[in-house]
Amino acid sequence: MSNTNRQINSALSFEDRPGRKPPFISVAPSPHISDSRAGTRRMMIDVILGLSPAIAVALYLFRFYALKQILVCVVACLAAEYIFVRMRGKYFTLKDCSAMVTGVILGLSMPGAAPWFVGALASVVGIGIGKIVFGGIGMNIFNPAMVGRAFVMIAFAQLMGAGAYENVTGLVDAVSGATPLSALKFNGVQTGIVPLFMGVTNGSVGEVSAIACILGGLYLIYRKTASWQIPASILVTVALIAGITDMAGGYQGLFLLHHLCAGALMFGAFFIATDPVTSPLTPKGKVIFGVATGCLIMLIRLFSGYPEGVMFAVLIMNAMTPLINRWTIPQPMGQREA
Repeated sequence: MSNTNRQINSALSFEDRPGRKPPFISVAPSPHISDSRAGTRRMMIDVILGLSPAIAVALYLFRFYALKQILVCVVACLAAEYIFVRMRGKYFTLKDCSAMVTGVILGLSMPGAAPWFVGALASVVGIGIGKIVFGGIGMNIFNPAMVGRAFVMIAFAQLMGAGAYENVTGLVDAVSGATPLSALKFNGVQTGIVPLFMGVTNGSVGEVSAIACILGGLYLIYRKTASWQIPASILVTVALIAGITDMAGGYQGLFLLHHLCAGALMFGAFFIATDPVTSPLTPKGKVIFGVATGCLIMLIRLFSGYPEGVMFAVLIMNAMTPLINRWTIPQPMGQREA
């Protein structure tokens, strides 16, 4: 008799003994050794730690505006997750910190002067429609934070438009009214590369500092919470397209650097596109995902009436992720191609 059969028979024999409970038998395929640190909670805490440089810069530049947006979005996301999960008859799920991460990312992607109810509504929509209706964490197709932001971007276009950025001027002397991408697209005015890299420009509260996003993103890659293939392929693709445009227009490299450091590119490449639930599983699929996302970003930035393109590009590619996973299924060792 095998060891497994002996264990099962031993467990069954416990049922006939009063007051004795049978031992718990876990039946699962190998490997049976797991790292308890590699869970959802650990990954979410890593994301929060990776976001800490962007949070620090946001609080320094925008102060109360940044604090308001982050707190409103975090509290609204936690409340929405609790209410929606309880409505579905499920158990308490806030301890995995995923709702908190959604709130922090959403808060950092909001304009500083946007009214509080815009961030709150974005959080409710992001958690409810972007996550819970699909079955909760791990089941959602789209990035919840970007679902919420896209909703308020369309529903409250005026409150999320240029006025939401111009009303936060005066906190730092170097912060101007228009965002760098808007100034370049509509007025032909280029912002200095050093201010863009350091973050002393206007924009969404957590997206303005390229160096803060890079430092946090490298931490996620080091911790293996984020895959390096996605941000690398996004940045290389954007650099190639912007570089070709730069050479064709005679910008002497400024156009390339401007598009790399301005807007939500660094923030989106490291913290949004790398979401393991809504991005492909295979290395090849991640490269395809990143290249296509970079192409869509530059397509929207160059040819649409909207100066930014990260949010819409990521959402479009989230919808393509199941197909990319299907296209890039690795061939099992020893199996011949059909």
